[in-house]
Amino acid sequence: MTMKRKSSVFDSQPVTLFVLVLIAALTCGCRTISRGRISRILPKMGHRNWIVVADSAYPAQNKDGIETVVTKRGQLEMVRSVLEAVDKAPHVRPVVYLDSELDNVSEVDAPGIRAYRNQLGLLLKNRTVKSMPHDRLIATMDEAAEMFSVMVFKTNMTMPYTSVFIELDCGYWNPDAEKRLREKMRRGN
Repeated sequence: MTMKRKSSVFDSQPVTLFVLVLIAALTCGCRTISRGRISRILPKMGHRNWIVVADSAYPAQNKDGIETVVTKRGQLEMVRSVLEAVDKAPHVRPVVYLDSELDNVSEVDAPGIRAYRNQLGLLLKNRTVKSMPHDRLIATMDEAAEMFSVMVFKTNMTMPYTSVFIELDCGYWNPDAEKRLREKMRRGN
């Protein structure tokens, strides 16, 4: 006696197509959620707030003022999205910090790091970029979160010391204007 196997809905091509469409929709949803999150939080943020576009091993910090969002996006893509949003916001401007260790990570230890540094360099071209040791940047985030919000966008990057730290500064007031104001106040004018 030969038994025929019952067909299943999993045997059909439409189910395969459905699964592929579902995966694509979920992936696109992650990108939309991240871009939407940036546009929702940026109006609330201002001078002294920070945005971190982190690699996948960046720690979840245990501080109330720090919110971490897992984006499932590429790190360079996320840096570009954040900087574009900040550049469009009239009330803030970005001050970019990189881990000082990044310049010393070797291709032997992290294959692809040279290409990453080149792509990041192009992305940050014409911007002032400061560097600081990674531990000091993390401590700075912790300290900033005492009084100000810090948003961490965790990406799928799997290379060390690739997080990009963005301190928000006032977009309509600059250090020179602040210096003139303080000098005038000191003189009593």
